[in-house]
Amino acid sequence: MAYRIGVDVGGTFTDLMLFDEASGRYWRHKTPSTPHDPSEAVLTGISAICERAGIAPEQVAQIMHGTTVATNVILEGKGARVGLITTQGFRQILHLARSQTPGPLAGWMIMIKPEPPATLADTREVSERMSAQGTVVRPLDEAQAEAVITELINSGIESLTISLINSFANPEHERRLKAIARRLAPHLPVTISYDVLPEFREYERTLTATMNACVKPKVRHYIANLHAQLRARSIDAELNILRSDAGLMTAETAEENPVYTLMSGPSGGVAGALHIALRSGYPNILTFDMGGTSTDVALCMGAPTIARETVLGYFPVKVPSVDVRSVGAGGGSIAHVPSLTRALRVGPQSAGAVPGPACYNKGGVDPTVTDANVVCGYLPPRLLGGEMPLDIASARAAVQHIADALNLSVEAAAEGILKIVNENMFGALRLVSVQRGFDPRDFALVAFGGAGPLHGNALAELLGSYPVIVPPAPGLLCAMGDLSADYRDEFARTYIRTVDRVDQEEMVSILRELGAEAAMMLAAEQIPPERQEVQYFVDMRYYRQGYEMPIAVSADEFDIDLLPVLVRRFNEIHDRTYGFHLDTAVEVVNLRAAGVGRVTRIELPEADPGPGDASSARIGEQRIYRNGEWIQADLYDRNRLKPGMEVTGPAIITEHDSTTVVLPRHRAQVDRYFNLLITPV
Repeated sequence: MAYRIGVDVGGTFTDLMLFDEASGRYWRHKTPSTPHDPSEAVLTGISAICERAGIAPEQVAQIMHGTTVATNVILEGKGARVGLITTQGFRQILHLARSQTPGPLAGWMIMIKPEPPATLADTREVSERMSAQGTVVRPLDEAQAEAVITELINSGIESLTISLINSFANPEHERRLKAIARRLAPHLPVTISYDVLPEFREYERTLTATMNACVKPKVRHYIANLHAQLRARSIDAELNILRSDAGLMTAETAEENPVYTLMSGPSGGVAGALHIALRSGYPNILTFDMGGTSTDVALCMGAPTIARETVLGYFPVKVPSVDVRSVGAGGGSIAHVPSLTRALRVGPQSAGAVPGPACYNKGGVDPTVTDANVVCGYLPPRLLGGEMPLDIASARAAVQHIADALNLSVEAAAEGILKIVNENMFGALRLVSVQRGFDPRDFALVAFGGAGPLHGNALAELLGSYPVIVPPAPGLLCAMGDLSADYRDEFARTYIRTVDRVDQEEMVSILRELGAEAAMMLAAEQIPPERQEVQYFVDMRYYRQGYEMPIAVSADEFDIDLLPVLVRRFNEIHDRTYGFHLDTAVEVVNLRAAGVGRVTRIELPEADPGPGDASSARIGEQRIYRNGEWIQADLYDRNRLKPGMEVTGPAIITEHDSTTVVLPRHRAQVDRYFNLLITPV
């Protein structure tokens, strides 16, 4: 039998899903994360889920792992000391950047510009130059280059980046420098910009390459350690890492180019949510993934929206990623009242997994969103199927600090915390919808993550996005997304010219070459031919515009008059995104091919809808505090809810890994795929 495990490491919990490809059966497990060493929770979870399934861990053939190691390295400022080698005259490329400062008005005056991944002290120049067409203008001075690399090595750098001007057109000099560095320091991690981002725009290419070098030692250590621990337990499974664009790559590729995993964690949730929504007949969705530390939101229209650039902190990292917006609002987000403003704030600080919310009774004392939900009665007395009792007294004591500061009752303070955190998440959802020209009322809202279903109905009230779709085991959807992810890699080439100067035969020839590279990657991954797909894209913009947009094209269109079709598609997408298009020249910028290897999808249970009466699933009542008063809510066991059953709010639906709140004047219906669909009455 072929067993696969999807693993998603969150700030508070690590989620796992085990899938048997032969029978279609699957098992789920949730275990507390171990921030000091994420692999501990992964290994603990693998042992536990295999025991639950009655199999030996060595029977697992594949592990699909969504990881936040690279993200945390950047956000916490714990990356490696990076040396940078660039072309003579361009030493300050990372510091000049794009000369953009935050506004409005005096925003630049109070800006504290962060230090880039490679400091000026660790940046060196070499004598060489390529033209934008890829011809050698000045040969590489290898003797000087060797002296420069030796100087950096002796200074104590932990990782090396080589990014030369115009190397996107010809990487020969970068590769020769890499060979010299490997000869001088065989164990030093070396990144060349052409291998990470073979495209024009020197600042973005250099920044992305140095980001890659910055996280490489930590990611390489984590993956090597996880490999070693798996082998020590006789688990010879193939380890794959989730990319930022919701595709899979091998662990070896992740060790070499870890910058492609910067949004690995959130992308798994988007993939899983879209898989669920498409089966239920809702291709247009807003995803709402609320965990213990943060909330990730995204907009999908039949497929994940892929952005060409990810902003991490201050830095724009140019790697393909699911267009996810994150906000520091999770179940563990800490509420506080600043002494200066005396106004209630929630987050971004989080209690995390250790010590966690006060109600977990693990030493936490700060009031969190989870504690507020306990005080308001939205959470049952025990979580994780009864394995984790909640300390209601500790939750009330923590929230009492907020109540005292605001001169409110403890219940009113708790409700205030929930309203504030809901507004924070509402703002993030508006960013991915309204700000981009989409009406959220045209989208369903998929609520998942450990805390997503608690707040999903309240967010839908603010947005007008219905139905709210709550999948089975919503707290483990990211792990299911990891299991549903396809193998993926991208190959690109810069090709800048206005459409009237494009030779279609030349352009198609380059696309075919890139497609051949993608096909070779899929063959190397041993993907069966019937599961292989190559997708083509042309990045386009208006002439001299600052940013481009990817336009999809199929191989079947290579033989038609393609350029007018591309221009029409570009104008349509530009108009939809920005509300206008221009009657001016359009320019081609980059050509791309993406290789996609389809994996066996998890087929979740399905049943024909039955009677609507849900009384057999009712297990009691619970008081909840809403709009300043206590009201009675029915309590339901989700495991007893069958397709067709309807639950009328106010109601609380409990399950092993999450709790769903159905507000007054709403109802939740179980569809044929066991999803809860919450709509207004």
